Amino acid sequence: MTTRVIKTVGLLAMMVAGGCSTVASGDSDSMPVGGETAPTCKAEAAQTLVGRVASEALAAEAMRLTGAGTLRWIPHDGVVTMDLREDRLNIELDPANKVTGIRCG
Repeated sequence: MTTRVIKTVGLLAMMVAGGCSTVASGDSDSMPVGGETAPTCKAEAAQTLVGRVASEALAAEAMRLTGAGTLRWIPHDGVVTMDLREDRLNIELDPANKVTGIRCG
């Protein structure tokens, strides 16, 4: 084999090995700073909103009641990721845009 081929194969091997490593993302939104605690979600506090029509005002009220850091609307028959986040409030909707469920994750 020529030197050029050996160098190319070695470089490719290093690139593949580097792709297998994991690194902390450094996402400051997910890490508490200076003794703060990450926002948590308390869905039970917003169960009185079930049955109401979805709106920006309802979203703000749900966030205030639950202490959630983020909100995700889940439409009827909607597809969502299964990643769990302690600070996320999920509001499930029926075809008429009424709230059918409120949960964290």
